Amino acid sequence: MNKYEIMFIVKSDMEEAEIKKTADDMKKILTDNGANILEEKVIGQRELAYEIKKMKTGYYFQYIVEADKDTIREFNRVSGINENILRHLIVKSED
Repeated sequence: MNKYEIMFIVKSDMEEAEIKKTADDMKKILTDNGANILEEKVIGQRELAYEIKKMKTGYYFQYIVEADKDTIREFNRVSGINENILRHLIVKSED
């Protein structure tokens, strides 16, 4: 298993419960596919550097996980499909 840092931005025009549910759904994708979440950080609402899908702000979430390539591939696939996710980034750590 490799170590990854995952960050994603959730749309800010939703109810707080909906934002939390979106983040929990993304976390569930990781854990259901065998990832071990080492660290979880809710960064909160921030202004975006540029407008994305007519949004000027978004809620940032960050996970540090140990996972295999298939789990990361599935997370990447679902993040691209999910309309509530503005952007996501997955970086492999070299620890």
